[in-house]
Parts: sequence; structure tokens; C-alpha cells
Amino acid sequence: MSAAQNTRLGVILMIATTFVFAAQDGISQYLVREYNVRMVVMIRYWFFAVFVIAVASAKAGGLRAAARTDQPVLQILRGTLLAAEICVMVLGFKLLGLVESHAVFACYPLLIAALSGPVLGERVGWRRWAAIGAGFVGVIIVLQPGFGVFRPAAVIPLIAALMFALYGLLTRYAARRDSAATSFFWTGVTGAVVLTAVGIGTWEPMSAYDWRWMALLCVTGALGHYLLIRCYEVAEASAVQPFAYLQLVFASGIGVMVFGEVVPHHVALGGGIIVSAGLFTLWRARQAA
Repeated sequence: MSAAQNTRLGVILMIATTFVFAAQDGISQYLVREYNVRMVVMIRYWFFAVFVIAVASAKAGGLRAAARTDQPVLQILRGTLLAAEICVMVLGFKLLGLVESHAVFACYPLLIAALSGPVLGERVGWRRWAAIGAGFVGVIIVLQPGFGVFRPAAVIPLIAALMFALYGLLTRYAARRDSAATSFFWTGVTGAVVLTAVGIGTWEPMSAYDWRWMALLCVTGALGHYLLIRCYEVAEASAVQPFAYLQLVFASGIGVMVFGEVVPHHVALGGGIIVSAGLFTLWRARQAA
């Protein structure tokens, strides 16, 4: 298969991944309207941990090779941070809906670019700093501080974006000494352990109908990660990463069509600025590489 065919397949897989993850977000929003956020994410992580262990077992060396690391504190911190970020983001779905939450969360690549200097020692040029600044103008447009009564809940997806950016930077730092398989294993197992510790006390009965949606949530989580793994196996990350922004489009579509949300003009404008700035930073990073 040629490089072009690999990239084409990678793009298709990334688009499929974003659609599956958007569907997962829609299911999460439905469930957390009725049940505790920590319980929903905890059950989802149980299935994710089983998936991670199954993937590790199928690879050469099995679980022992996947779990082997000389930086366990860093790996535990990564896994805990991602689990906490998912809880925060799902809370955002519950309080704000999918449209506004994803419009703000789309700034996380800009946060990664801004923090890559102090955290990883990478150089960020003036063009990317200009794009980062433009992206945060977009965030301000979405949040609209100073217009009417500012909702504190509006900063929840921004907090989630910051947490996810830190998770991404820690993952890049861990990759200097650990394989992707090792980081993937620790992400799933650590998250399941942490969420069980903080979420088991929030358990509440779930109807048989909602258990079907919970099962679908678990399946979409595993399917999304599988598609993402395959995507990065067949294509370079820099070639397919811009298409990850389609999750904003798909999630907003689900929010509008399923949950009756609307897309206010300021959210559409701010989201467009954020995505444009993010795409520019990805392009500049690729040029620099």
C-alpha cells in the first residue's frame, strides 16, 4: 500500500473515530441527566480497562511487557488526570450541552502548543503564539464574559481542555522512555482503579433500558480507541490530526438533532476562530518538523 493510500485510510479512520467519540458523548449526556457522573464514567472505565488488558495480552510479551515501566508515578498521574478530565467534560455535557462544551474544548491543541515550551522545552514561534492568541479570543467570544449574567459552569469545558492538554504533554514526555502500548495500558488500568475508589459509593440502580445505553457507551469507547489505534498505525499523526476537529461538528449535530440544542451565533463564530487557529498551529508544527 502506498503512502497516499495509507494517508487516505488514516483520514477515513480518523473521521470514523470522531463520529464514534461524538456518539459516545451524546450517550454520556443522556445517562448523566439521570445518573451520577462518577458512576457512569466508572462503569465506562471498567469496560475500557478490560479492553486495554485484552489488547496488551494479545501483543508480544503480554501484560508483563505492557506494564513494564521505570516511571510509574508519571504513568499513574497521566491515567488519573485523564479519568478526572473525562468526569469534568461529562459534567459539562450535563450542565451546558454538547454544542457549547465542544466549542470551548476545541481549544486544547492551542493549550498544548502554549504549554509545550515550559513543560517540554519546545520552541514556539511568534506565528503559533499569534494563533494561540487568536484562539483564545475565540474562547472569550464563546464564553461571553461581561454579557448578562456570566455562568460559572461555562468554564467547565475550559478546565477540561486544560486537563486534557496537560495529559497530552505528559503522554509525550512519557513516550521518551515508554512505548505507546505501555502508556495505553496504564491509562486504562489507572483510570479504572481511581474511578472505582471515588465512584463506587455513588452507585445507584439503573433501569434495564438505560443499561442498554450503558452497554453501548462502553462499546463505543472501546471501538473509538481501536479505530484511533488503527488510524495511527496506517498514517502519520500530523496528516490526520486536523480531521479530529470533526468531533466538534458531529457532537454539535447530535446536540441539535437529538437534544434540541441550538448553536448561538457567538458560539459558531468563536468555535470557528478556535478551530482555524488550531489548524494553523498544527500546520506550523508540521512545517517546523
